[in-house]
Amino acid sequence: MANVKIVTDSLADIPPALMQGLDITIIPCTVQVNGRTYRDKLDLKIEDFYRLIATTSKPPTTSNPAVGVFEETYRQLARATRQIISIHVASSLSGTWNSARLAAQTVKQNSPVMIEVIDSQQLSMAQGWLVVLAARAAARGHNLMEIIELVEAARARPRLIAMLDTLDYAQRSGRLGKAASLVGARLNIKPLLSITRGEVLPLGAARTQQHALARLMQIALDQGLGEEIAVVHCYADVLARRLKQLLMARLPEQRITIAETGPVSGTHVGPGVVGLAWLAPN
Repeated sequence: MANVKIVTDSLADIPPALMQGLDITIIPCTVQVNGRTYRDKLDLKIEDFYRLIATTSKPPTTSNPAVGVFEETYRQLARATRQIISIHVASSLSGTWNSARLAAQTVKQNSPVMIEVIDSQQLSMAQGWLVVLAARAAARGHNLMEIIELVEAARARPRLIAMLDTLDYAQRSGRLGKAASLVGARLNIKPLLSITRGEVLPLGAARTQQHALARLMQIALDQGLGEEIAVVHCYADVLARRLKQLLMARLPEQRITIAETGPVSGTHVGPGVVGLAWLAPN
């Protein structure tokens, strides 16, 4: 068993198959619909989520995990280890990192455990790949400081690019940043976005889904593919598999992971999203 425990949140979108053999604790964010709170990916599947919100006029809201949830998680892990690394969604997009930071401060006051809370400056599997990198290092027996150095050195490598089927959900969430310039674009285009150092940036647009997939592939090739890549989607399985087929001309199938977002991310991006997340070469 690894001496260093790795913690992340549900927005990392790490698929179960990729977590096999790795010791990763995932703390769920939450979504509120019609006054009821659901834990991301645990209490509500993405298809059920979109069916549910279609029947209500009030838009759903999301929350980061409470500080107390982090405190309890850290205390439980501290019974088995004195070294914890907690890697979370970009602090510019969510309060999750801050909740983890506050909880770590409280737990460390009354325990000899060392807790390092890291802002991934990313989302979805661009965050997830950093978590997997840390968990693999922990499984090999690396200590806390070695893994921290590894993650910090790799933090500029994650790439996340995606096609949105619509800007409606992202515009409503207020997290478009510089990509807000796309709001006035024609309704029949597919916006392309990236996340860089926690900021949502526009990559232009495509006229059709097929053109968008081809454009995502070209951007990924221009930025440099890594050894592994994730096709990330939100309620868009057919598009995800189509994009995977394009990737298989460049990478072996076993190096390509398909990851699906949950209701919390789905609240902000909407259905029909497909993208790529990977660690660019050093």
